[in-house]
Amino acid sequence: MNRDQLLNTNPNYLHGCHPINLQSYFGDVPFSLRISKTKEVLPATSPRLRCLERLLSDISRSNLPAKDYLAKHLRQRYRRNCKPNTLRQIAGSLKQFLSFYQESGKQNIEQITRDDIEAFVESQQDQGLTPNTVNTRLRSVYAFVRFLIEEKVLGYELLERRIRIKLPSRLPRAIDPEDLKQLLSVVNKVRDRALILLLLRTGMRIGELLNTKVHDVDLNNQRILIYQAHKTGVGRVAYYSHDAEEALLSWLQVRNTFKEHLFYSERRETLSYEAARCIFIKYLNKAGLSESGYTLHCLRHTFATDLLNARMPLECLRVLLGHTSLEVTRIYARLTDKTREHEYFMAMDQILRGECDADDPCDY
Repeated sequence: MNRDQLLNTNPNYLHGCHPINLQSYFGDVPFSLRISKTKEVLPATSPRLRCLERLLSDISRSNLPAKDYLAKHLRQRYRRNCKPNTLRQIAGSLKQFLSFYQESGKQNIEQITRDDIEAFVESQQDQGLTPNTVNTRLRSVYAFVRFLIEEKVLGYELLERRIRIKLPSRLPRAIDPEDLKQLLSVVNKVRDRALILLLLRTGMRIGELLNTKVHDVDLNNQRILIYQAHKTGVGRVAYYSHDAEEALLSWLQVRNTFKEHLFYSERRETLSYEAARCIFIKYLNKAGLSESGYTLHCLRHTFATDLLNARMPLECLRVLLGHTSLEVTRIYARLTDKTREHEYFMAMDQILRGECDADDPCDY
């Protein structure tokens, strides 16, 4: 199916993508105004605000030390546009820290010392938490300390010699080419094939694709506009290949044209992460890869690995992936450096042939 056929069959591309714009199908009155006027429409509360209100309510009912400062700190993070998950993470980390501080026999937050933070880190490590988890909680504690310094509650000396945690440097895991071929061969549903191929060929994070609306897709230029990245909040453009284009056009032909988001479920306007994960696991099992340990995020790793193997410049890949730092993208170079691989096997061949000698070093 080509774009011209799609334009003739999908009213989203004739009249805009949101139902309120489909005026020619409902006369001159927009669809949204045809709803009964007798019903009072209450102003919607944003998920971020609902999350903040729940967290503040929970804090107010607690007996934590410095809970007023904790509430004020959360409001500050909210004003800085932190997402609900970030607010929950901050609140959870600081509640654990303040509870630990209280159990150590202290109530006055002005008495906090470096030893208290160090003891908290050790208690988290003793629970068997991963270094990344402990480091995330430690960062939340230091952000709170910085806030207390700004409030003139603590002195700056707590930030002069900060506690550091050495983090593991893992390689990203890409899907083996044969496994990928086997996986794609069993994806038979139109929606699921479009979902998996778009993740594989755009390198988008799963949250970014699930938040994509139909009008974010530029069919003429084979690209998806990400106005605000799911993780960094930075906008970018993601391009997709011809096989992803074919899968996408097939999906657009059969999808519900009144749905705003590109991917949705029967009961929700959007497809949840858990639903997308279940779809991926279903096809892993069907392809006989249930023990492989692959995740949805491996599709993004595969995208990056394939492009680096095709000699794409690292800086260009950084932009496509939406990384804010080139060092993050450079991790993939450790995984896919074909030059290093070639040099190794060339040198090893000479060693195995006995052509190297201690007095006459090999000239590589």
